[in-house]
Amino acid sequence: MATQSISKDFLKELYEKDYYRWVNENLQLLKEREYDSVDWENLLEEIEDLGRKHLESVISYMAIILQHLYKIDNFKIYEYSGKGWINSVLHARKSLEKLFLEYPSLKQKAVENIEKAWKWAVIDLVYWFQKPENEELAKKFFGRLPTEKDFPENCPYTYKQIFEYKPWIKED
Repeated sequence: MATQSISKDFLKELYEKDYYRWVNENLQLLKEREYDSVDWENLLEEIEDLGRKHLESVISYMAIILQHLYKIDNFKIYEYSGKGWINSVLHARKSLEKLFLEYPSLKQKAVENIEKAWKWAVIDLVYWFQKPENEELAKKFFGRLPTEKDFPENCPYTYKQIFEYKPWIKED
């Protein structure tokens, strides 16, 4: 690649038009230590987005766990119901474990974002009750379609419970 002949303006255009080429051109400039030619503005934004993407994945997995733990604890009406919820909890826990192995510093960020994960879980719960197949459950438990106000404002689960609580296992 002849990166030295590429202008910053052209790099900024590439960012919008050909992201893959933009990445490779900037990578080559960095390898050649042509720091003055790098599209720093967009590069720094992309680096920031990389970190945010992984944190959002952690929050999303925690929200899935919280939503399904809450369903198991509050909306399981038959002994055999909830197997899909259990599978979702286990899958999300496994995914979090893998993320934490790869990015250990995300563990602390997870602790700091439990309330955000709960807010996401509540949004998912509200929409879950809006599905036609769940209207009867909404009537049974709320007498109507629930809103965010029908769920606890603060997360009812601890960080430890997100990773260890198994309400589907009945201990004697």
